Amino acid sequence: MNLSAVISGFLTTASLIMAIGAQNAFILRQGLQQNFVGLIIIICSLSDILLISSGITGIGKIVQTCPQLLQFFRYGGALFLAAYGLMAAKRALSTVETLNPTKEKTASRNKIILTCLAFTFLNPHVYLDTMILIGSISTRFAGIGKWFFGMGACMASVTWFTLLGYGAKFLQPFFQNPLTWKLLEGFIALLMFFLSYMLIFHSTN
Repeated sequence: MNLSAVISGFLTTASLIMAIGAQNAFILRQGLQQNFVGLIIIICSLSDILLISSGITGIGKIVQTCPQLLQFFRYGGALFLAAYGLMAAKRALSTVETLNPTKEKTASRNKIILTCLAFTFLNPHVYLDTMILIGSISTRFAGIGKWFFGMGACMASVTWFTLLGYGAKFLQPFFQNPLTWKLLEGFIALLMFFLSYMLIFHSTN
């Protein structure tokens, strides 16, 4: 095993995925509510593994030659983020109850799946980060070494999503205060609006 390639892949992906973003905010919120956490982790992990593997095989080069495809995800993602931001803002303004994980789930399984997939695949930066950036860096390792790099990258994604999803429950005591829950929803709303704005006005292709 090329341990240096595995470590390089792990650290590279960890540095990209741990930044505060729309997907991470979504996972955190669902983790706090204990709402289909395992399913969300599986979807996000498998999606990253698929994208990273595609980048290593060279499919990322095809994406680079199709700016129209990235444009589609750019505007579609911006619209989705803005809509989700509006819902978070509405929750921030109307929520009066404390977080109660034992209550009925706030979203159905199908809605969670579709929302999770949207956060993943409607974000053009996920293609730039996984298929193009990680795919390009992997070429620094000869032969099978690039696949060890990919293995480390996939391990970082699975580790982060698992820690974020299941680790969120340890923050539940802080969210027994209604104000804390409102602040989280307000933060998510502002984050979604900001990311939507950045996608439209500051994306480069």
